[in-house]
Amino acid sequence: MRHPLVPLGALAGAALLVSGCSTGPSQAAKEHRTSASVAAADPVAAKAPAEVGADELGQVPVLMYHQLTGAPSSVYDRTPADFRAELERLARENYVPVTARDFQTGRIDIPAGAHPVVLTFDDSTNSQVRLGPDGKPAPDTAVAILAETARKHPGFKPVATFFVNADAFGATGSAKALTWLKEHGHEVANHTDRHENLRSLDQAGATRAIAAGQHAIEKAAPGTRVTSLALPFGAMPQPAGVASRGTGYRYDGVYLVGANPSVSPFSKAFTPGAIPRIRSAGPEGEDAEFGSSRWLDKLAAGKNRYVSDGDPNTVAFPSASRTELSPAFAKRARPY
Repeated sequence: MRHPLVPLGALAGAALLVSGCSTGPSQAAKEHRTSASVAAADPVAAKAPAEVGADELGQVPVLMYHQLTGAPSSVYDRTPADFRAELERLARENYVPVTARDFQTGRIDIPAGAHPVVLTFDDSTNSQVRLGPDGKPAPDTAVAILAETARKHPGFKPVATFFVNADAFGATGSAKALTWLKEHGHEVANHTDRHENLRSLDQAGATRAIAAGQHAIEKAAPGTRVTSLALPFGAMPQPAGVASRGTGYRYDGVYLVGANPSVSPFSKAFTPGAIPRIRSAGPEGEDAEFGSSRWLDKLAAGKNRYVSDGDPNTVAFPSASRTELSPAFAKRARPY
């Protein structure tokens, strides 16, 4: 259940395709995004935007992981050591994880000078979540390594989004694993029930596959609020609006396979129905130029990375970028 890389041009095409359909955020999300009180601001954390070079219209890496294994057999596999090293790098470079749910609705509450990163996991493999008899994560699983990194770097929030299929995390059991994820601040999101290629299905079939994934989550962990979907194989259904809206589901964010960072959710260019992701990858190898190592290098070297001003109630950015701001956030604008 692996995904082919989606070229940059294909992403642009998907974004254009989505723009003509009803794929915008739910009414609740719209109200949330236009509210001037997203979260209580911390006066100690907030600083003058110029002091930290704040740019909340900058790019955000949404990283994509699948399986952690000591013997990778695919470009989508990473070793536990690879994953640990990538998290260490993110922590050193002042990235703070946020969930897809918070990212796509503009609820980015991180310290001044920090950069948001969205950690996403597809296919609900046991290497991501496996709990021992004591209820604690098994060594070298993704959740264990994430918690380990957060203990070493207290400012690094141990939160991620898990896009799951039916019968998720079989070694632990869906009910136990999904409940544990929710209790520990992670987001449980939909990846359809059987990982079908939605583009190969008619509208009714695509709707059924998405709704069945939603139902499987709600059955395993009653009360779970599912607001995000990752497209299996990165394949957009036809019409594209089916990905965001259908009988039994309504999503604020739909995620592609992708090959580049996402624009800020505060940008007028942000398309919630087609959010790109970056495959976790080393600096060399197949399609490395589209992978996380190369992109993190580019973001570190450039001047277009999202930088927080520490105040979740405002959107700070250099005044020269004013035309990039979505009108929905005009009341929260803090240009300098």
